[in-house]
Amino acid sequence: MVLLYCMAQSTPQLTTELESLLARAAELAAKHKLDSAEFMSAAWNAVLDAHPGMREELADKELRSQLKKLRKQGLIGVA
Repeated sequence: MVLLYCMAQSTPQLTTELESLLARAAELAAKHKLDSAEFMSAAWNAVLDAHPGMREELADKELRSQLKKLRKQGLIGVA
């Protein structure tokens, strides 16, 4: 999703270059019979590695979401 957002905000030249790099990476993965889920996981990890702090930010958002759900269910109290 982050990648799609970045592509939508980029220039046509950057989008074309990014699409070319992704195509080359996909071809390499296919050549070596890498599972598509593994390819997607590696791509996502590369995005997270390229954006310092994003991994932690997403983890924090997920934790807050889980806590909100638990509070709504009455399983934990509100501090």
